Amino acid sequence: MRFRLLRRRLTISAPQMAIRSNLPWPLRWVLMAVVLGFCAAIGLWAFELGKDLAGIDNGSKAELQTLRAESVRLKAELDRVQSVANTSGTVMAADRAAQEQLALRAKQLESENRTLRDDLGFYERLLPTGNADGVQIRALQLEPLGNNAYKWQVLLIQPSKNAPEFSGRLEITLVGLQSGKQWSMGLPSGAMAVSLRQSRRFEGVIDVPPGVTPRSASARLLEGSATKASQTIKL
Repeated sequence: MRFRLLRRRLTISAPQMAIRSNLPWPLRWVLMAVVLGFCAAIGLWAFELGKDLAGIDNGSKAELQTLRAESVRLKAELDRVQSVANTSGTVMAADRAAQEQLALRAKQLESENRTLRDDLGFYERLLPTGNADGVQIRALQLEPLGNNAYKWQVLLIQPSKNAPEFSGRLEITLVGLQSGKQWSMGLPSGAMAVSLRQSRRFEGVIDVPPGVTPRSASARLLEGSATKASQTIKL
């Protein structure tokens, strides 16, 4: 009997035994948390110590500061360049506008100068020649305008200071060639009625047929059926 009891206790069929701790579960969890926290603190301290020993953290901070300073410098340089570019653009726009204004003014002055030269040459013919009396024809001109159009211009004067008013008719005639044949043409409306006391300028436009080249122009001043003055120019 004793042998059976001893064998049962020493073999697998022996009754199970449980070892229980005297510490309560809450205290046990607190102890485990303290141990884990201590381990984490040691690991963090070891990590920081390793960075300090290797010089990694100090180099990163210095490099970060350098990059920040470089970023500030580049931003300031960009602002300065942008300001210069804006100023240059404004100056260029102002210069361009000034050049356009000068070019326009130059064209206007050239046109005015040409008009003044024409007027000077025209009115130079107002000077009386000799002691001639009666109405005279001066400054007959014919200018091509393009598209078979010609502008004619004539000046009528009376050299006498107290000359009576003249009334008559003015004929303008163009002479040239058309297809190798003689061609002539007057004003489309016929002779023009004119009147003047001292001087007066008359002008108009004549359209000639295509293929016609005027060779000369003549002006004739009529009073009734009598010719008072005439002038012809070669072209």
